[in-house]
Amino acid sequence: QVQLVESGGGLVQAGGSLRLSCAASGRTFMRYYMGWFRQALGKEREFVAAVSWSGIRRVYADSVKGRFSISSDNAKNTVYLQMSGLKPEDTAVYYCAAQTELSTEPRVDYWGQGTQVTVSS
Repeated sequence: QVQLVESGGGLVQAGGSLRLSCAASGRTFMRYYMGWFRQALGKEREFVAAVSWSGIRRVYADSVKGRFSISSDNAKNTVYLQMSGLKPEDTAVYYCAAQTELSTEPRVDYWGQGTQVTVSS
C-alpha cells in the first residue's frame, strides 16, 4: 500500500507562483514514479508532470513546460511541483499519483486526495 498526501494549494493571482508538496509513505512507494495530475471543473483529469525518485528523470505535459518544475526529495519522501507563471486555466484540483512508468499516459496505482489551486485573473 502507498499513501500520498498533498499540500500547498491555494488562491494565487495570474502570473504568481505556488509550490505543491506530496508526502509519500508505505512499503512500496519507492518502486513507483511520482506524478502530478490535475482536473478542472467539468473536464477530465490530465497529466501534468512526473519524476523518478532519483530526481534525474522527468517528463512534463506540453501545457506546463517552462513554467512548472517537478522535483523529489528522497530524505523527506516528498515530491514537489513548483508552479510559476500561473494562468487562470491552471485552476484545478491537483492530484499526486504513484505511477508505474515515466510517461504522460501512465498507469496510476495510487492517488492522493487532491489539493485545490485557483488562479485569479
